Amino acid sequence: MTKTRHATVIGVPLDYGASKRGASGGPAAVRRANLVELLEALGLDVSDAGDLPVPKVAPAAKGKLKNGAAILKVCRELESQCYEAVANGSTPITLGGDHSLAVGSVSGVARAFRDKGRKVGLIWVDAHADINTPETSPTGNVHGMPLAHLLGMGHKDFARLGGFSPKVDPRNVVLVGIRDVDRAEAVNIRKSGIRVFSMQEIDRYGMGVVTEQAIDMASDGTAGFHVSFDIDCVDPGNAPGTGTIKRGGLTYRESHLFMELAADSERALGLDLAEVNPLEDTQNATAVLAAELIASAMGKNIY
Repeated sequence: MTKTRHATVIGVPLDYGASKRGASGGPAAVRRANLVELLEALGLDVSDAGDLPVPKVAPAAKGKLKNGAAILKVCRELESQCYEAVANGSTPITLGGDHSLAVGSVSGVARAFRDKGRKVGLIWVDAHADINTPETSPTGNVHGMPLAHLLGMGHKDFARLGGFSPKVDPRNVVLVGIRDVDRAEAVNIRKSGIRVFSMQEIDRYGMGVVTEQAIDMASDGTAGFHVSFDIDCVDPGNAPGTGTIKRGGLTYRESHLFMELAADSERALGLDLAEVNPLEDTQNATAVLAAELIASAMGKNIY
């Protein structure tokens, strides 16, 4: 008898980490694209936990860690929910919301496996490196810092979320698809020791080769890996509904291939789909793509 797989969908209507408002509408937009129905059609037992409460604040215009207190509060709650999902044998699927949420989701998954004496890997798919610290960030926007926090390089309150730091071993962290990196971030990347596959390498070697290598690195000596996928990694021709667009991203098929190979590996422990912004979208196309990509990550095949 085939064992029923469980997934827990958690909405994070957060946009305080970004310059543009609107990503707070991402979870609702992805749900409107029939996400739960797509997952149930795969035979998954799906629990939709609804949206996390986000405190109402006046977004800060200046600062090295804009809206940090409000974002940290949301990340704490998300950490707890992702921890509980994994502890109960479910795969957490986090809908964003800006990418600062990943501090909470990855921390929760990492803590759940740490309790079992296991490490987790991390594959970060993004147009941007998200490895600024409050000291190096040119904007103070927290959605440009989550990977630094997870590696223990960022603000101590974020870095120590869940009671330990770093959340992941740098040798098990892989950045895929970057094409827009701040000068200070390039320094942080080199200091961190993580592996990076830029768009240039994807163009040169192909998405299949890059994904397989990323999975191998994130899986080496770990219980598996968490995928944190920022929809802005996709070319804006296919995903216009996001806050920080940059031409030259992943194609529709490259994006699906990554998710399909992650599913085929049977090593994926959790998934973020971040930065869907319906205010920037065209006919909900980006949210529809996000729902399709999540389905691919959870095992939907071409035939």
